[in-house]
Amino acid sequence: MKLCTDLIPRSTIIIILMCLTLSGCAFNSIFINYPSQIAPYKQQLNSPSPTVNLEEIVKEISSNDGLLYAQESGRIAQVNGQFDQSKTYYQQAISAYKAFDVQAKVSVSDMGAKASSLLLNDNAIPYRGPGYERIMLHQYQALNYLFANDAQGAMVEVRRSNELQASEQARYQKSQKSVQSMANGTINAEIDKLGKAAGTVTSSFLNAYSYYTTGLLYELLGEPNDAFIDYRKAAQISPDNPFLQQDLVRLAKQLAMPQYDEFKRRWGDATLAKAGQGQIVMLIERGFVPEKQSLTVPFTIDGNWQTISLATYQASGRQVAPTSIQGLGTVLEAAPIANIDALAINALKEDLPAALVRQALRVYAKAEMAQSVRSDSKRRNDQIDAGAIAMQIFNVVTEQADRRSWLTLPKQAQIARQYLDQGQYDISLGNAQNTKIEVKADKTTLIWIIDTGNRTRFYSIIL
Repeated sequence: MKLCTDLIPRSTIIIILMCLTLSGCAFNSIFINYPSQIAPYKQQLNSPSPTVNLEEIVKEISSNDGLLYAQESGRIAQVNGQFDQSKTYYQQAISAYKAFDVQAKVSVSDMGAKASSLLLNDNAIPYRGPGYERIMLHQYQALNYLFANDAQGAMVEVRRSNELQASEQARYQKSQKSVQSMANGTINAEIDKLGKAAGTVTSSFLNAYSYYTTGLLYELLGEPNDAFIDYRKAAQISPDNPFLQQDLVRLAKQLAMPQYDEFKRRWGDATLAKAGQGQIVMLIERGFVPEKQSLTVPFTIDGNWQTISLATYQASGRQVAPTSIQGLGTVLEAAPIANIDALAINALKEDLPAALVRQALRVYAKAEMAQSVRSDSKRRNDQIDAGAIAMQIFNVVTEQADRRSWLTLPKQAQIARQYLDQGQYDISLGNAQNTKIEVKADKTTLIWIIDTGNRTRFYSIIL
């Protein structure tokens, strides 16, 4: 066996091993950037077709990026009103997160993935979403249960979402020292750029939309004290939302809270329903969260070409248009509660220092491999350094930024509330097709509106 291997150039052996490594990796995001894989599904969600074919994306739930595909599948089904189907996919994503949590030590497969990432790119590492995605997963699962008339299941998910908001904040605070110690000039410049793009949002885990949704479900399901707590947390993140302010005044008055006088002074007294009136509460989601872009920098080490590819977000000057709801007698103007795009930008900003460490290790590993191939060619007096050329091509092709993220989430969430006389109403958003809703006295009609750009969907339930 030794005689046989001596006849094979070491450069060839290395290239064969690289090919074997590639063949064992999940096909998806190693070479094909993730946004291009999801683009057809987003286009289908925007089309007049009532359903989206999930067959291909569901197959990928068992892949390296299975958690992410489960989230996307659940969201696509949910946008289409298939709440039971969405619940199944979301549960698979929840199970995948739990599998990460209970992993007592690094598994053999995880070691293999991290080793592959040193030769390939971060897309070889199994996807584990940032905190804001996991929080929204439980928020959306709670809505699935609610619209499937399972109040108990909704409450379980509400409490889990609350727990995750707290644990993500603790995790973030613990990581700040390591983040500061790893920062350098290049990363600081990119962090500053992302910070400007995120605007006033300063973290990825403080999500006013999630707090408002869980507070709303607490209130609708008969837990007003817990609702007040979550509304107040949402108001600390989104202090200028007038509907949220009114919710706090109303509940503080209803529960005889000591904060009532202060809230009344700041925001006016609570508006309450008149006899024969019910209320509508609207959750309005607009657009799609932006895609990560790739920032690639070529350079040489010992005469060998290397590249660094980092994920980034491009600044977008396009703002989400204010939402006006017609058909209620007067035009109801919704108010923003959260910019999900800013949460995504902050999640990337928080991860950049760790991404830099992985990048440095990858550059070193590839440089060492390239030098080994060059030395092997010199020892054999090869006229054409084919191995070194192949290594350079391999390095350039495999260095792909990790652009994975949950891309069917909305860009922005808005809310609105109004008391109305009992009856039927024909409502619409702008040029969207009208939909009929019913308001009952002393009841709440929850209306979930999902506007993907070219199409608007309305889902409602009376509680």
